[in-house]
Amino acid sequence: MTGADRRERGRSGWRCRWPGTWKDLAAEHGACQRPVQLRRTELDTGYIEQVLIPCGHTLASVCPPCAERARILRATQCREGWHLDHEPVIDPDPATGEQRALVADRAEVQADRDALANEGLDTTDLDQRIGELNEHITEAGMRGNVLPNQSRRHRSTRRRQDAAPLPRRPVSNRTVGKTYTAPDGKTFRPSLFVTLTCPSYGRVGEDGAPADPDTYDYTRAARDALHFAALFDRFIQNLRRFCGYDLQYFAAIEPQRRLAPHVHIAIRGTISRAELREVIAATYHQVWWPSTETVRYDGGHLPVWDEHTGTYLDPDTGEVLPTWDQALDAIGDGDEPLHVARFGDRFDAQGVLAGSKNASRCIGYLTKYLTKHVGDCHQAATDAQAAHAGRLADALRYEPCSPTCANWLRYGIQPKNARAGLRPGCCKGKAHRREYLGYAGRRVLVSRKWSGKTLADHRADRKAWLTGMLGLPATDPSRYSWEPVKPGDPDHMPNGQRLLHVVADRIQWQTALEQARRRAAEADLPATGRAA
Repeated sequence: MTGADRRERGRSGWRCRWPGTWKDLAAEHGACQRPVQLRRTELDTGYIEQVLIPCGHTLASVCPPCAERARILRATQCREGWHLDHEPVIDPDPATGEQRALVADRAEVQADRDALANEGLDTTDLDQRIGELNEHITEAGMRGNVLPNQSRRHRSTRRRQDAAPLPRRPVSNRTVGKTYTAPDGKTFRPSLFVTLTCPSYGRVGEDGAPADPDTYDYTRAARDALHFAALFDRFIQNLRRFCGYDLQYFAAIEPQRRLAPHVHIAIRGTISRAELREVIAATYHQVWWPSTETVRYDGGHLPVWDEHTGTYLDPDTGEVLPTWDQALDAIGDGDEPLHVARFGDRFDAQGVLAGSKNASRCIGYLTKYLTKHVGDCHQAATDAQAAHAGRLADALRYEPCSPTCANWLRYGIQPKNARAGLRPGCCKGKAHRREYLGYAGRRVLVSRKWSGKTLADHRADRKAWLTGMLGLPATDPSRYSWEPVKPGDPDHMPNGQRLLHVVADRIQWQTALEQARRRAAEADLPATGRAA
């Protein structure tokens, strides 16, 4: 073949590129496209081998196979906990020797620190040591805090006059829903699938774009998205108090076509639509933050950082800006909150029975968009949709997302834990980025007693099932030590070589699994050749 023929063959697309083939083959076999290389050492013999593990990313744009496995795992978690007929038992694991030693060290350092504080001496070194030990304790797998958190600023708990009353019942420890008996004697335990939305900000078309962008309330839409997670938490709290038991839920948050967040909730047990409407009407979340009505600094006229005092100053007068705590203290009892978040009047609720087609369909709704960013769930297909997304992004740019947000400087207030380099409109919080649409919280919200298992437990169950099907013995994790392989190490594999290894391993596992399933099916066949 001449050089001209080879060039023509390349232009005609006869050739395929190696990297593209690797990734296509990895996706075809469900292998991770960004495997992580680890060095595993057997402690007894000193034998060292290279192990490639999946990256575990949950976004399909980064690694489709890992994202799909994560979605399937969430679907399994939802299915196992939705219609439980027994109370889940959650017992903490006993403390390990390492954890006990860390807590003992923490106790000794705390005693030394308190002794110095009582004598009025400097405790800086011991405070730093306490911080390091707290981090080690958390890394060792222990939950909770050694000492109570700092005192919180409390606001009046009196309900708003414009909110519906909320009847309350004592909450019991029961998590399982009621059992109903049909006239024919058959018993069943239904559960609920609920969808809650945000209120209206203006009339929109079928494509989700506003009919009149000038009257669409983008400010309220941005604030509702920023505080949607807190509103959901308040709804669950009110629902538990109303129902009188420890209601369990599995919820997934995604955007509507108008780009406002809404939530699908799988609830164990049932509640009537009338009662659900009553709880929704009584649920609200007040945001007690300083006012943002007046813009004090904008453009090139911004507060300046003073290295000596570690504060921001007015660029004209040199006056120190109010700190975050001072701004909160200035909010009086007669003032209104910055924002009051509520759900919309429209909602959907339907009963679901275990094992039904409706249950599978609802689980599909709950996990449909988990492999995508919030902003990627609905792509702009028209100019009106693109303009709508742009206007919402502009509204989120200068809206404060948290007490530490740099946008507070725009309104003459120092953010909490202020530092040099902050600039309004340039906050690095995820809520300001287009792919998050103002909602930067967790996409999946699961109650602790949902299935009685953590996500790691569900993952271990899948691994145990696979090794059981293949007849592989269980491995003892304490036999090995692990360390990452860095790019400069002599045994480091380039990404292409790693992809070839994981594809080969995946093919071997799939072949072995098919053979195991075939043997299991043949073992269930009697002499007639038909299934038993």
